[in-house]
Amino acid sequence: MTGRFLGKFTGVVFCVALAGLVLAVAALPFTLVGGLSVKTLTADFDSLPSDLKIVPPPQTTSIYARDGKTLITTFYDQNRKNVSLSDVAPVMRQAMVAAEDTRFYQHGAIDVKSVLRAVVSDGSSGQIEQGASTLTMQYVRNVLKTDPNLTADKRAAATADTPSRKIQEVRYGVALEKTESKDQILQGYLNIAYFGNGEYGIYAASEGYFGVPPSQLTLPEAALIAGLVQSPDTDNPVTGDKAAALSRRTYVLNSMAGMHVITQAQAQAAQATPLTLHPSQPPNNCTAVPAAHNDWGFFCDYFRQWWDAQPAFGATVQDRERALNEGGYTVVTSLDPNIQASALQQSLSVYGYDNEKALPIAVVQPGTGQVLSMAVNRHYSLASNPAGQEYPNTVSQLIAGGNGINGYQAGSTFKLFTMLAALQSGLPLSTSFNSPSPLVTRFPASGPGSCGGFWCPVNDNPSFMNGVRTMWDGYGRSVNTYFVQLEEQIGPEKAVAMAQQLGITFRAPSDAQLATNDPSDWGSFTLGVADTTPLDLANAYATVANNGSYCKPTPVVSITDSNGKKLTTGAPSCQQVIDPDIAHAATDAARCPVGQQSFFNMCNGGTATNVGSIFGDRPVAGKTGSSDNNTTETFVGFTPQLAAAGIAADPTNANDSVGSAVESAVAAAVAHTMMTGLNGQPVKDFTPPPESLAFGTAGPPATNNPPATSQKATPGDAGDQGDQATPPQPGRHGSGGRRGGLGQ
Repeated sequence: MTGRFLGKFTGVVFCVALAGLVLAVAALPFTLVGGLSVKTLTADFDSLPSDLKIVPPPQTTSIYARDGKTLITTFYDQNRKNVSLSDVAPVMRQAMVAAEDTRFYQHGAIDVKSVLRAVVSDGSSGQIEQGASTLTMQYVRNVLKTDPNLTADKRAAATADTPSRKIQEVRYGVALEKTESKDQILQGYLNIAYFGNGEYGIYAASEGYFGVPPSQLTLPEAALIAGLVQSPDTDNPVTGDKAAALSRRTYVLNSMAGMHVITQAQAQAAQATPLTLHPSQPPNNCTAVPAAHNDWGFFCDYFRQWWDAQPAFGATVQDRERALNEGGYTVVTSLDPNIQASALQQSLSVYGYDNEKALPIAVVQPGTGQVLSMAVNRHYSLASNPAGQEYPNTVSQLIAGGNGINGYQAGSTFKLFTMLAALQSGLPLSTSFNSPSPLVTRFPASGPGSCGGFWCPVNDNPSFMNGVRTMWDGYGRSVNTYFVQLEEQIGPEKAVAMAQQLGITFRAPSDAQLATNDPSDWGSFTLGVADTTPLDLANAYATVANNGSYCKPTPVVSITDSNGKKLTTGAPSCQQVIDPDIAHAATDAARCPVGQQSFFNMCNGGTATNVGSIFGDRPVAGKTGSSDNNTTETFVGFTPQLAAAGIAADPTNANDSVGSAVESAVAAAVAHTMMTGLNGQPVKDFTPPPESLAFGTAGPPATNNPPATSQKATPGDAGDQGDQATPPQPGRHGSGGRRGGLGQ
């Protein structure tokens, strides 16, 4: 409204030149108004800022599983989700207007008629209490007090009882009604208002009090919610004064009847309706995942680590956390609840919740890097543990590492990196070495793991492993001294670089120092003495499954912002890091450990033939790994569609051995998890490598069978024991450190 209005108040001589200032003055105690002059109030009105910057209020970010429907958790500072006016029941819209501004659709930013009525009605009280602020003005006030771009002082000033604040509010309101429709203002108000009990906006209030979306609110429910905005904390019916809440409901219903949007009979019927609440609060943060699925917390924690590393959500971690808690994003993650349930079940089949040993398992999708499952026999919880224990409750990231968790030694699974580096250096799969036990190397060492001042590793089961070996049976039987010789020939630095290309992160400071400063002398690297995690390991093998294309691991399928716009952040990020044919050659050798057959019929014994039995005719590849003294036991497997890894370890005591007997159980647990993920998927075969990578320029030996389609191998003479430890032998430990330790 832009007209002028002159008013005269009993006991106070006060002339207001602008109609908007009537409200500014009327809403203040008379004692504050008496000393003001017309000039003071009107001189700069037109020059006051009028462009109200409407910043979307903080909204809840929702995190869903892969199906886009299963809620994992939410993140919020204020529980709020914006909705359009069309998604709010008409009775709720009417109730809000009836509660706060019955003439909202008849007046401009200022309702002069209501102000005059309020002056007459409340003049005797000494201050104006009735009709002093329109719904538009209240919306302006809420926008200002929640604007994150304003300082704390400016936000506080938005609710201060001062003439200057009211005048500025009027100025904003008048300008706002020139650019926004009444429905737009009502929608904004419904989304920004606080309704008590931690519920911000009409969506949260509707769900939080009655368990329904705002489109399904009934008349008595809508009237009760609308009545809460004046005293949201004291009047809310959950933790506040239920009688006061019902009294306000009656007021709103009568007001609606007075507006003729409902009949008096409807108002009376609604007033007689018993109050039936279904109070709820959405989960907040990773420790608040559904109680029945607290294992999801480890994936949620990984998601949060990932989010905090994304510059798209802010320049600093603090900015990114604010975006997560206030941005109102909808995140569909890569977590597959079925695979997750299987992984947890399989982990628990090896170790129960109350075992100090753990079996963390990670599953990754080749070609996207999407993390499908992260499970371990632990509860993701801040709850206390029995005295002296760090289990079964923990929030330590046992599957992906980080925040002080470096991972675990994965033993012979690291032989893959040496094999890939050798193939890349021009050595074919048929490269052979006599592989005795022990083997005297060129790497200087001292102590019980040395022979004449040099490191001399051994084979765990000499009768099964010693002799002339190639990459096929050296990998299948996990022959330590074969791969140490292969590494010597190409240089350990190439194996280290290959591991890093495939995403292995050296979190332990000693590992990082060796990888950076002295990789050429890290002879034991091929035996898996560096710490890693199931997630890193699964994704590295997924790179081989994906024809040599490395995809950065991600917990996200899609992210949609509060405006419904899909973001590119989290989309697969892949790059070719090794030649596809080299990946195919390494895969051909990786068929041997699991008891299946290479394309060239060169497998003759494996350390995890039970995996091949579980997979049957479905092609699979993989590798076992045992660290020194069997402190850990590892299996990683892959198909063209899935890669998974599990590492049995004691997370709190790196010297506590899990023992060799658990190796086959770990392999079976990973295999069964993979089979769950492959259920219903087509059977896909691997791609055969070229003969040049298999046999070099000499070609296959004359006695070799022609290339074959995938089939199971005949297990070797030692079955599953090839990668298991034997009693300590002279020279097993090298220098005792990561430079010369033994990985089996």
